[in-house]
Amino acid sequence: MPADLTDRQLAILDFVRSRIETDGLPPTWAEIARAFGFRQTRAAQKHLQALEAKGYLTLLPGKARGIRLAGSTSRRDARGREASLALPVLGRVAAGPPIGADPDGIERHLQLDRSLFSLTPDYLLRVRGDSMRDDGILDGDLVAVQRASQARDGQVVVARIDDEITIKRLRLDGERIALLPRNPDYAPIEIQPGQDFAIEGLYCGLVREG
Repeated sequence: MPADLTDRQLAILDFVRSRIETDGLPPTWAEIARAFGFRQTRAAQKHLQALEAKGYLTLLPGKARGIRLAGSTSRRDARGREASLALPVLGRVAAGPPIGADPDGIERHLQLDRSLFSLTPDYLLRVRGDSMRDDGILDGDLVAVQRASQARDGQVVVARIDDEITIKRLRLDGERIALLPRNPDYAPIEIQPGQDFAIEGLYCGLVREG
C-alpha cells in the first residue's frame, strides 16, 4: 500500500479504478458514499479531496462524475504539446426507444480536452430522451463514444438495432443480450435471436452545453 494513503483512501481509489474499468466512467460521490456506508456524500468528498491533495486523482467541479485518475487521461504528443481532441458530432442517439441514425453526417467538430473522458473517444452523439437519467446522461447531452464492437457486461454502450441506434447499459446473461435503461419508466430491450444487432461503441463521458 502506498505509504501516504490510509486503508480507506486506498479502498476508495481502488473502487474508482474498478468502476472506470468496468463501466467506462467513474462513480458519483453518492455511489461512493453508498458503497462505503457513509451517511452523507460529504464524507466521500473529503476522502476524494485527500486523494486529490496527494496527487492520485483530479476532481472536476460541477460534474456528476468528475473524477479523473492521475496519469490516465492527460497525454502529450511526440512534440510535447498538450493533447486535445477534435471530435465530430455525428448526429443523435436515443436514450429512450431506439431512433434512426442521423443521415446528415457530421454536424460540426468540438475541440475538447482529453481529461474530460475516462476513455479516448472517437466521436460525439446528441442524446434524445431520458432513459439514461439515473446514470447522469440527460436529454440534450453530447455523449462521447469510443468505437468498439465488443463490450463487457454492465458497460454503457451505443448499440445498433435494425439500423437504429440507442445508448443503454449492456447486460450479458449466457446467450441472452439485453439493453437496460437507467430510468424505471422504460423497459429493457431484449435482443431476439436473429435480430440485426451490433455494438457500435463504448460510452466515454459527456459534454453538457449551455
